[in-house]
Amino acid sequence: MHSEFSEITWDASSTEDGKMVDSGNVEEDTLNSLEWQSLCNQVAQYTSTRMGYTLAKEGRLPIGSDLHDSEVLLDQTAAALLLLDTLDFSGVQDITKIIKSAVLGEICTINELCTVKRTLHSARSIYNKLCKFASEMKASVNGNFMSTNSQNMKALDPLLKIFEGADFCTNLENELDHCLDCAFLSVLDRGSPALASIRSNRRSNMEGIETLMKETAERIVEAGGIDSALVTKRRSRLCVGVRAAKKSLLPGGIVLDVSSSGATYFMEPKDALDLNNMEAQLAAAERSEERTILGRLASRIASEGAKIINVLQRVVVIDLAFARAGHACWQGAVRPIFTRKEQTAGSNFVEMGKNIEINETQCSFVDIEGIQHPILLEPALQKPSSILSSPRLHSSIQKWDAMDAGSKNVETINSSDDSTVKLPVPIDIKIGRKKTVVIISGPNAGGKTATMKTLGLAAIMAKAGMFLAAKGRPVLPWFDHVMADIGDNQSLEQSLSTYSAHIQHLCKIMQLGTKKSLVLIDEIGSGTDPSEGVALSTSILRHLACHVNLTVVTTHYEDLTRLKDEDGRFENAAMEFDIKALLPTYRILWGTFGQSNALDIAQSLGFDPNILSRSREWVTKLLPDRQQERQGGVFQSLSKQRDKLQDQARTVATHLSEATELYNELFGETEDLDKREADLKLMEVEAVKKEISEAKRQMDEVIANFEKQIY
Repeated sequence: MHSEFSEITWDASSTEDGKMVDSGNVEEDTLNSLEWQSLCNQVAQYTSTRMGYTLAKEGRLPIGSDLHDSEVLLDQTAAALLLLDTLDFSGVQDITKIIKSAVLGEICTINELCTVKRTLHSARSIYNKLCKFASEMKASVNGNFMSTNSQNMKALDPLLKIFEGADFCTNLENELDHCLDCAFLSVLDRGSPALASIRSNRRSNMEGIETLMKETAERIVEAGGIDSALVTKRRSRLCVGVRAAKKSLLPGGIVLDVSSSGATYFMEPKDALDLNNMEAQLAAAERSEERTILGRLASRIASEGAKIINVLQRVVVIDLAFARAGHACWQGAVRPIFTRKEQTAGSNFVEMGKNIEINETQCSFVDIEGIQHPILLEPALQKPSSILSSPRLHSSIQKWDAMDAGSKNVETINSSDDSTVKLPVPIDIKIGRKKTVVIISGPNAGGKTATMKTLGLAAIMAKAGMFLAAKGRPVLPWFDHVMADIGDNQSLEQSLSTYSAHIQHLCKIMQLGTKKSLVLIDEIGSGTDPSEGVALSTSILRHLACHVNLTVVTTHYEDLTRLKDEDGRFENAAMEFDIKALLPTYRILWGTFGQSNALDIAQSLGFDPNILSRSREWVTKLLPDRQQERQGGVFQSLSKQRDKLQDQARTVATHLSEATELYNELFGETEDLDKREADLKLMEVEAVKKEISEAKRQMDEVIANFEKQIY
């Protein structure tokens, strides 16, 4: 990308698109693992041009190649949200094939030339409308003397900059308009002086033929040669009808045709031969001159081809910005903030030209609150096209979906009529600045992989200028590479087992990873002997901790969760499990580790109780000195104690809030009462503080006991 405009190609056969990678590439595999294509299908529903739709449907939405590019894309999305569904893209067509034909020296049809004219006109109209909106917005700000936010005057600049330096080929558009009547798909007389002269001569000649034919037909009727005058055309020549028995009425005439009954001859009078010949010559000359004009216009298109394509690309960039905005509106998404590890509270980031200070809650390395996976969120939302009211948009989507009917890659987004569909559980992802490896543990089907996928997809969405379905201000770094090893990479074709494919994939990831990369690994070290898997996983994670920006892995290996105690760069996270309901809650507990709860989950799914009973016996026998069982019991006890203390803390906080509120109410009544009441309140506050201190002490004691029992 360069400046605020990126040259993009929507031709499916193109190999020049820098955003997609070759088959087998780690980043392409990552996009597949993170369901990037499904997300692009959602965005495609909001495109307004065929080119934008094609790009989205093929998963080729632009992704920023650096931090600046991604910020530009985010600025464009934010600006488009201000004008959602106000621009008319209906006249914009994919004219690349027409331009290629013109460049090859082929003559364009009138319809093709008119398509180019309409597209150029629509592109210019889109730009003019943006300028109009920008002017109105500036006038509104200037007229509001109370407004101090001058940034509103520049709110649409990110969209206007897309057209910066564009040549709309106005002269070409005017020339096409001068020569062509696109309503009737014809070349106008003013297309050239020669054409005007030929058509003038042809009209005069035709008037002479028609006069001659009319007079001849009337004479034939008077002579009884036919009941009524008949002038028609046969073999592209004017002639008259006469009974077969009366053809002698036209001496020297030529029979051009005979009726099916044979009773009527269609004859060209001798006097009309020269005039008909002239008509044929003039008609041929007219066609030749029209072809010359079409060729000339095609040459003009060829000479301006690069400029036309450039304008078309800019229109597609605008279209995709509005598509991202429509998608953000549909999902109720908010703009993410890119931060760096060195940033702290009080430092600034730039958004649409404005310096915005980072507060204490945003100074984490990753701080995303209440994010929902956009694919999981889809069933609970309205059908995308129902959010926007544009009939043009609806018809375009229906037309393009119809054209793509039968394609295996097309996934139609269906709305849900079931009002009971639940929203996915929002998750909080909070990672400190000194952490480089996060190890997520917990039960099967508890949401470990979904959490990791959500983070990975959020990172790519932010790079691509897309907003996130989260609360507040999502904070995350800009990653140069997002690489994932998720799922079964077994390949029979390459004779790779699941484990071999897993290791081979990790090798590529470690080779490509940089200090700006995000690495996601699902079930690291699985598929082999657990002891060797733990050893290898430990080495890999220590390597990644030194060489990449952030690594997030899921595991059932409890030994990996102990790395946090040895290395401050490691962090644990656990997926919460409801022991009573025997179901995962899909919530993340940061700073702790979780149990697999495999047998409990099997029980909740109706597994054979006899087999489960024997399984629990084997677990008791296999665990050394019942250490892990004790750890599990302590963990459950700690979880219960944590919940209890959290309830106490909430109660204490409520009391404190009530006490403070009452204190404020009585503060100003009288000086005497003020002092007396203040003393009472201070005593009450001190009592509350003591209660909080006691709760904290109890929690510290529980944690200390837990650590003693483990070690």
